[in-house]
Amino acid sequence: MRQVIIIGSGPAGFSAAIYAARANLKPLLIASTVEVGGELMNTTDVENFPGFPEGILGPDLMAKLQEQAEKFGTEVLYDDVTELHVDGPVKKVVLGSGAEHEASTIIYATGSAYRKLHIEGEERLSGYGVSWCATCDGFFFREKTIAVVGGGDSAMEEATFLTRFASKVYVIHRKDTLRASKIMQERAFANDKIEFIWNSEVVEVLGGESVKGVQLRSTVDGSLRELEIDGLFIAIGNDPRTHLVHEKLQLTDAGTIWVDGRSSRTSVPGIFAAGDVIDPTYRQAATAAGSGVVAALDAEHFLADLEDASVEEPAAVAAEVIVS
Repeated sequence: MRQVIIIGSGPAGFSAAIYAARANLKPLLIASTVEVGGELMNTTDVENFPGFPEGILGPDLMAKLQEQAEKFGTEVLYDDVTELHVDGPVKKVVLGSGAEHEASTIIYATGSAYRKLHIEGEERLSGYGVSWCATCDGFFFREKTIAVVGGGDSAMEEATFLTRFASKVYVIHRKDTLRASKIMQERAFANDKIEFIWNSEVVEVLGGESVKGVQLRSTVDGSLRELEIDGLFIAIGNDPRTHLVHEKLQLTDAGTIWVDGRSSRTSVPGIFAAGDVIDPTYRQAATAAGSGVVAALDAEHFLADLEDASVEEPAAVAAEVIVS
């Protein structure tokens, strides 16, 4: 039986693995067969992760995190978790291959998935003008013309933030009213760099090696037109990957896993959560990495308490025998 099993191979998962391995907990990290490395695998230049002043490619950053985790003794397994058993002192992880692994603790760091438009050119130009994170990529669009898709608070926040860099920001929304809160709407409407394109949906991202424009379809009459832009930011929400823990762990109103304050402790003892799966607000590689560190330390303390309890119990029994 393992001491720690980590589910997830993003910055949170590998940061947890580094700390757990250095604590000699010999962690097993289950990295999936499809989405190894998380969302950073779809990112080109990462310039806001501490320690890389010249920037680093997203896949290269994840490779370095994995190398560091394995250097200290993390075992990485490429398989998909299909079922979790979290009740009781022994936790069980069932994999797609049919294999089962048991552990005293589990760190759940599966991240979140950005909602996508599922249109032509979206995947192909991901990282080459198509982005889901203004904070991550806005810097690369200085004096460029870009568009944001969405009508909620996230879209208004992204659009407003992007005006720090872009010369023009279009907001494309399929209706003629926004879902965003009144204050976020007013902020966007008051910004001279933002122009709204109402009753329109993006049906194709145009460009060869980078984004050159989008094709728009009217939601009123179905007519098509093209809009020239240099970048497209998709802000229609994201979904934390919590499908494995529904009705097993307590969730928040935002759909993320509930944790106790600033800790990683979930509603089930021995189960810890880290990264975007507990974070509906920041969703940055650096914050996810820090969250993974917290989870590893919490798991280490939990295991130490278990060991102390197992030592004290025989001692108490022995004392009873002597007295009797």
